[in-house]
Amino acid sequence: MTRGPVDRHDLLTILEAGLEAADGRRCVREFLLDRRPQGPLTLIAVGKASTAMTLGAVDVLGAALDGGYVVTPLGHGDEALSAMPRFRTVPSSHPVPDQRSLEAGDGLLSFVSAMAPGTRVLVLISGGASSLVESLPAGLDAGDLSRVNQFLLGSGLDIFGVNGVRRRLSMLKDGRLAAALRGHPVLALYLSDVEGDDPAWIGSGLLSRAKSALPSGLPDWLVTLIDSGPPPGLPTPPVESHVVGNLARALDGCEDRARRLGFPVTRHDEWLRGPVAGAADRIVSEMDDGRAGIHLWGGETTMILPAAPGRGGRNQHLALCCATAIQGRDDLAVLCCATDGVDGNSEDAGGLVDGQSIRRGRDGGADPADCLRRADSGTFLEAAGDLIFTGPTSTNVNDVVIGLKAVSG
Repeated sequence: MTRGPVDRHDLLTILEAGLEAADGRRCVREFLLDRRPQGPLTLIAVGKASTAMTLGAVDVLGAALDGGYVVTPLGHGDEALSAMPRFRTVPSSHPVPDQRSLEAGDGLLSFVSAMAPGTRVLVLISGGASSLVESLPAGLDAGDLSRVNQFLLGSGLDIFGVNGVRRRLSMLKDGRLAAALRGHPVLALYLSDVEGDDPAWIGSGLLSRAKSALPSGLPDWLVTLIDSGPPPGLPTPPVESHVVGNLARALDGCEDRARRLGFPVTRHDEWLRGPVAGAADRIVSEMDDGRAGIHLWGGETTMILPAAPGRGGRNQHLALCCATAIQGRDDLAVLCCATDGVDGNSEDAGGLVDGQSIRRGRDGGADPADCLRRADSGTFLEAAGDLIFTGPTSTNVNDVVIGLKAVSG
């Protein structure tokens, strides 16, 4: 039986196992070993896990991959991949797209247009693709792109609302890349960062169209831009698509490691969604009502950001909300982590808090209420010594929350 005070190190060990289970290289390698496609193939990879997924394909297919175009966030490259001259690695911008995103998108379309007729194509897509590659309709530029995405990221919309707007302003998304690949047999493998794992929503649907209504309450300037966007694309050609990694796989890894460590595990299957404060209330309430041991959640919460947000993202904000709710207790600890290793505008992945976090942060000169109000949770968690830093994780499958409930006393 788990007795207090809680051991925070166990939570980090469990997180590590979840990230390993959803590693892009591992997920792609395992799929291709089981279902090796006929070669030769040309590779396209876009997303936060693009380099890892590409290396997984190389592990299995080797020289059968005759070349590739790999778009990755700045700082997420890989020396081994860079040493393979047949692959062009293109660093781009995330989370806010900019001119580099447009150059990467135009480069991708040029790469596709240069393919010989009938070339077999392996496409690897992970979350983050929406920001990393873009091609805009006439009349829009990088300034419009940045303004739209700055608004979307602070709007409180979920990923379906955000990507629903993005796909209406793009010459790549909503299946338009698939249209550019017409005539080429395509195998697409995905790491999913969306609820339901629908490829039409991962990366705003580069290879798939989706029917959706625009979110309500959009500002007039954005509606005007959308009205000037491209007409709906033509029906997309068939694409063989498979989701090879997702949140469930990461949580499976967490659960397996927790049980190996001797913990009872409670898995909360309902997706963690909606405003951060409400999600924190749910987490603490379900731990209070549940048995001792490890509790697991996954999903993606939302925030409405102030005009000048501070440091951090939804996971750090969620951690600080949980810390506020459990302050003074010795039986609970909560870890909140972005599986891609990047939470909001920070280089940290999230936070790991317990009943003494608020005291430690205040001792370090930070005020929890003020930091929450200013969306500056990262500053408080740093003062408390509660930030989680992972660096690039080679995956992106939403957010993981790991709770530890000990027997008090």
